[in-house]
Amino acid sequence: MTDHQQTARRFSSGPWRRLRSLRVRLIAVFAAVALLAAVSASGIAYWLNRDAVLKRAQDTALNDFRVSLSRNVSDLPLNASCPDLATLASNVASSGLSYDVVVVDPAHPECPAASSAPTKFTLADVPAALQSTVAKPREVTESNPYPYHLYWQRQNLDGRPFVIGGTKVLPNGPTAYMFKSLENERADLNTLGWSLAIATLLALIGSALLAQAASSTVLRPVKRLGEAAKRLGEGHLDTRLEVEGSDELADLARTFNRAAESLHEQVEELSAREAQSRRFVADMSHELRTPLTAMTAVTDILEDEAESLDPMIEPAVRLVVSETRRLSDLVENLMEVTRFDAGTAKLVADEVDIADLIMSCIDGRAWYDAVELDAPRGILAVVDPRRLDVVFANLIGNALKHGGSPVRVKVRQSADSVVVEVSDSGPGIPEDVLPHVFDRFYKADRGRARSEGSGLGLSIAMANAQIHGGTITAANGEVGAVFTLTLPLTPPPPPSAGGTDLGPAGDAEHKDAT
Repeated sequence: MTDHQQTARRFSSGPWRRLRSLRVRLIAVFAAVALLAAVSASGIAYWLNRDAVLKRAQDTALNDFRVSLSRNVSDLPLNASCPDLATLASNVASSGLSYDVVVVDPAHPECPAASSAPTKFTLADVPAALQSTVAKPREVTESNPYPYHLYWQRQNLDGRPFVIGGTKVLPNGPTAYMFKSLENERADLNTLGWSLAIATLLALIGSALLAQAASSTVLRPVKRLGEAAKRLGEGHLDTRLEVEGSDELADLARTFNRAAESLHEQVEELSAREAQSRRFVADMSHELRTPLTAMTAVTDILEDEAESLDPMIEPAVRLVVSETRRLSDLVENLMEVTRFDAGTAKLVADEVDIADLIMSCIDGRAWYDAVELDAPRGILAVVDPRRLDVVFANLIGNALKHGGSPVRVKVRQSADSVVVEVSDSGPGIPEDVLPHVFDRFYKADRGRARSEGSGLGLSIAMANAQIHGGTITAANGEVGAVFTLTLPLTPPPPPSAGGTDLGPAGDAEHKDAT
């Protein structure tokens, strides 16, 4: 088995087979679509709310900072001292919106920064980029009447989010920076994020339940269709589906019913024709037996008197005798075939020693000088001796006729079966003939002499092996052909009787096959 075949086999069984179920795939598709939609909606809602919350918080704080700074900076003396700057920072920060202020005045280098919360914020906490932007004047134009503006930047300080705003007081006043914590907004956004995650999970669960309900609605008719198809395949040709509604599944059920009805009609027609054919062959064989019996009696007399006949007549007499016997064998074979086809062939089983049975077959046909037998005694099997004698006679006889002696017969026993190998010393069987050696009326004339038999012998041998629960295989060995018969030590239980008995099961002797 190749790696690809092993992988395909592994994925077609166990949990992988369940993963390929239509129900599972339908639920997975529903869940994936719902998850994608929920995640997309939640993400968009989160970012929109995040921007709105942060913008509202920072705009409120910056506007209040601008108003408070404008209101309190007018109280600052011209030559403000460090305590004056600290007072300004505290007054600006006391507006009630909970932000802190740092004030810097370049005119007082001895007081680099005054803070409303000196232990928490200093000038070093202000990003350098923000300081540079705030200190840089812009060109005054009609659209920009002021050289300095209020700038802001979001920054994490010690893992906490802040919005930091800064502006310079005109004309030569100090520069003030505001630190507004966004901790509350972050907590609100985290709560919103968890809420959206829970909503997404609930949407996923809801979609799975919806997919389960939808799949049950869709797959129930499909399951019924599968069960009906299985019953139809088992031979219940009267299986039909109940049609409900007018949707696509109802159309599928109607199509199935029409196909089942058509199949039922065709099978009945074919069965009737097959029964007629079997009856015709059986009746023909029975009808031929009566004249053949008389002809055989006459030919036996002619054969006994052949030596006393005119030498010009003797060859014709012997030809008539030979062809009459061949015709008799063909009729017996046809009757045996019709029994197998009709299912009326029966086993009359008994426990026998396989070695004794093979020896009896060889001795009865005077083959003991041309056959090498390797069959230990004591291998007992429950078989039909008459039918198994037919099998041995066909295999050994064909080996002698087409392969040549010595023919070797080897018997061995496995755990629950017996194996008989019949090999010859001939040229073997051509590769294109091997698949057909057990076909009815098949005769191979390449690589061996053309058979004088009917072409039914090996097919009857195979049928007799199969009725025992065994089989026969053909192959080429190192020298010649090898036929291998495998039989269970105990035959399977007989199948239920079918068809009509087509006549008495007369003894079927050895018939040539190929």
